[in-house]
Amino acid sequence: MKSFFIGNKEIKLPIIQGGMGVGVSLSGLASAVANEGGIGVIATAGLGLIYKKTSGDYWDKCVWGLKEEIRKAREKTKGIIGVNVMVALTNFSDMVKTAIAEKADVIFAGAGLPSDLPSYLSPESETKLVPIVSSARATKIICDKWKNNYNYLPDAIVVEGPKAGGHLGFKKDQIADEHFSLEQIFPEVVNVARQYKEFKDIPVIAAGGITSAQDIRRFIDMGAAGVQMGSIFVPTEECDASMEFKNTYINAKEKDIKIIQSPVGLPGRAIDGEFIRDVENGITKPKVCPFHCIKTCDYTKSPYCIVQALYQAARGNMQKGFVFAGLNAHLAERINSVKEVVQKLKADFSAIGQNNPQQV
Repeated sequence: MKSFFIGNKEIKLPIIQGGMGVGVSLSGLASAVANEGGIGVIATAGLGLIYKKTSGDYWDKCVWGLKEEIRKAREKTKGIIGVNVMVALTNFSDMVKTAIAEKADVIFAGAGLPSDLPSYLSPESETKLVPIVSSARATKIICDKWKNNYNYLPDAIVVEGPKAGGHLGFKKDQIADEHFSLEQIFPEVVNVARQYKEFKDIPVIAAGGITSAQDIRRFIDMGAAGVQMGSIFVPTEECDASMEFKNTYINAKEKDIKIIQSPVGLPGRAIDGEFIRDVENGITKPKVCPFHCIKTCDYTKSPYCIVQALYQAARGNMQKGFVFAGLNAHLAERINSVKEVVQKLKADFSAIGQNNPQQV
């Protein structure tokens, strides 16, 4: 696998670990992936719950938590550490400002259009900005707004297809439609990125359901600089979620992975379980909204509080939460180390090259 650059930062292993909240990808997983040469990513969603024993209100705890997770990651690795910030977060601005102030290497921003993201940079800022998109149209809108308003273009672009875990940037009827597959939308985004080549070389990263070396090879052949992988890193020793959470992946069957409707207003892919069945049966209902952590969430119309549900699941309380997962998460067989996962991907990728030398 060849390295690539995001700005002046060399990504020696062309794998970005997907940001997974709440509490699934923190400093433990992020630093382990960074130590293997990829980009380790800390998810910012729900950090105020994880650091609830610190002083201040929920928003103060989120800021404190992000500072702590970046600090912990820096203690464990000299590699590249990114931060995932959902545009839909009510405290999007605070999380972005904190990530830049703490000198996170990269900010990945999805779940909405990060139209004003470059406005948070100062001339001294070292953090690179990478939007997560689901269409060529969104890519064009972001590139034009950034260029016209801030004279800035994305340092890279992540294209996330409908096989991803978690919230999806597609309508429910588009998820299984081949016209919206990653294989379809990825080349379209690459073509948009190339329109700005005279100003900046924008690497494009494929994401969503990528599980194997064969997947990596396929998208690199299509022009990807690298890939983003999330689910493959959940059943690892270093993943920050509980063992009960990880075992949900190990025990899942293909039929268990389903599309649900999130209170955020987007469809999401998750592993079926007791909590999801309770939601479908109308048993759960939030009485209050203690945080209003998502801009688009109206608790009076929501069957559950998503940040609480994801937090409880990460802690291992599956009766009160559920697990987001990519389409191929059921392929997990056992808990490995991040190093073992990466070594297998490298070996399989090398074997593909030996069998098909014209592709290397």
